[in-house]
Amino acid sequence: MPIDPARPFKPVRIAILTISDSRSTDDDTSGDTLVELLTGAGHELAARAIIRDETDLIVSRLHNWIDDPAVDVVITTGGTGLTGRDVTPEALHRLDGKDIPGFGELFRWISFQKIGTSTIQSRACAVVARGTYIFALPGSTGAVTDAWEGILESQLDSRHRPCNFVDLIPRLME
Repeated sequence: MPIDPARPFKPVRIAILTISDSRSTDDDTSGDTLVELLTGAGHELAARAIIRDETDLIVSRLHNWIDDPAVDVVITTGGTGLTGRDVTPEALHRLDGKDIPGFGELFRWISFQKIGTSTIQSRACAVVARGTYIFALPGSTGAVTDAWEGILESQLDSRHRPCNFVDLIPRLME
């Protein structure tokens, strides 16, 4: 995707939320991967947390970050599968935001190139709620890398043309 070197890079403040019943700070490889990717791209880690796969906990944490002016974007990892404990998409729907359906569609297309039809088990999705972007990714390091390198790296780069998510941030609350 085209990067316009004449435009300035504007770092965004990104919070990382790992949703898991079994991960801790010692083994949160997908969260660690996201932190490395976003800081390596020049963005700021605004916050990071790990919480259990419980809808109310997820919604509460997301509301806190949405209301925090120091957070522009939230990326979640985990809880997007099909099991009974996978509730991240349901939590995002409770935020009463605007769906970004193309995100999940594009993620699954990218994922299909690597894991074939197994991608159908992913419910990766995105919303914008009260001026904050929220991207829900699967919990594997491969999936978060695919989402970052295939979508988020360019869409969170203010130099990306013809358009990007960063340029829309000031207008999200209109």
